[in-house]
Amino acid sequence: MHWLLTGSLRVDNLTIKIAELPTSLQGTKLVQLSDFHYDGLRLSEEMLEKAIAFSNEAEPDLVVLTGDFVTDDPTPIHQLVHRLKHLQSRCGIYAVLGNHDIHYNKSKTEITTALNSIGIHVLWNEIAYPLGKELPIVGLADYWSREFNPAPVMNQIDPATARIVLSHNPDTAKILQQWRVDLQLSGHTHGGHIVIPGIGPVIVYYKKLLKILPKKLRRWVPILRGDCSKVVRYWEWAQGFHHVGENQLYVNRGLGTYFPGRLFCPPEVTVITLIS
Repeated sequence: MHWLLTGSLRVDNLTIKIAELPTSLQGTKLVQLSDFHYDGLRLSEEMLEKAIAFSNEAEPDLVVLTGDFVTDDPTPIHQLVHRLKHLQSRCGIYAVLGNHDIHYNKSKTEITTALNSIGIHVLWNEIAYPLGKELPIVGLADYWSREFNPAPVMNQIDPATARIVLSHNPDTAKILQQWRVDLQLSGHTHGGHIVIPGIGPVIVYYKKLLKILPKKLRRWVPILRGDCSKVVRYWEWAQGFHHVGENQLYVNRGLGTYFPGRLFCPPEVTVITLIS
């Protein structure tokens, strides 16, 4: 993807409050990377190298990867892991898979095995404790998979215990309101790709735009083709920080870029500091 269509990589720093965060975890730093779409087209080697360098410069306690490592064909994962093995983290690297990572029957196993081979822990309806028992990390199966079923996983955790949930698709935040989620980290939307400064992603106003634009013009605006609700339902959560009921959600804009490119929606490395 040409840099003019992608834009420059940006590091977004934010501080997230976690109720009853243990003193020992005050100031814990997370780095989130998402939506690589590593396929030789949608992510340049230069940007990937920069993203890894920015992550390492942050000296994170934990790195989380929120899915879509490839675009349908799982084969490029074997090249991608040679790059990702340079990621550094004090307490490890944890990941969930996205819808593109399970496109073919063999994809899930092939991608999981490749990531595990370099020490990246893939969570599929699982709980991990890299930061200790007081702040579990929950990794859910992709929302579009037949195995998406958060109840058996979420019910294992005491409601009084804070937790971070990794879930590729932000639409899951609606379902997860029935449990405590101190911070959900998602991707999938690429930030909406085309954003109007001060207003937000164009796609939020998708239906209104369809009514305004003449039919002859619609075909020249690729983002308006088809039904965007098939990608995600809650486009208002396309990027950034949101309160969903009593829970907190952060949606990373991702690294990979689809045609027609990004506008005021730069690829993102997220650095999150946790405080009480």
